[in-house]
Amino acid sequence: MADTNADDDDLPRDARVIKTLLKSMGIEHYELRVVHQFLELWYRYAVDVLSDGQVYAEHAGKAAIEADDVKFAIQGKVNFSFSQPPPREVLLELSRSRNKIPLPKTVGGPGIPLPPEEDTLISPNYQLVIPRKQPAQAFEETEEPEEGAALNSSQELRNDHQTHLTPQRVSFPLGPKHPK
Repeated sequence: MADTNADDDDLPRDARVIKTLLKSMGIEHYELRVVHQFLELWYRYAVDVLSDGQVYAEHAGKAAIEADDVKFAIQGKVNFSFSQPPPREVLLELSRSRNKIPLPKTVGGPGIPLPPEEDTLISPNYQLVIPRKQPAQAFEETEEPEEGAALNSSQELRNDHQTHLTPQRVSFPLGPKHPK
């Protein structure tokens, strides 16, 4: 936590202003990183506003940025970053029209009413692939092959064994089906 009295003379003026703002808001204990983060935000915002003001001044054909250009840039930032809530009258009219529709009747019962099972995320919703074995064919070797040939025949046996395993898809219902 930052000591608000120590090293105030070593800090830049902007950092001292931020520390004064924090103190005026009743924030006594904070890390020094907070001041640095506020400085970074402050500088980035100032650069963005001034660069937008410069674009407005260039568009107007001015050689230098004027106060009106900075005001337009700030207004553009406010409009882009923040949105105003709708007027109170609009909200009242929307609430009146919405409240005209009555709520659906609840089916009374003990406990908390739960949604239908097909609408829940805890119902089983998976599929399994179960390999189905077909009857094994008799593999016979009639003669002893050479070493190179033995490798090929073992690979053929392995490939034959894999082709006999065909997956079977099994599905489970996700919930009771209700006719609509």
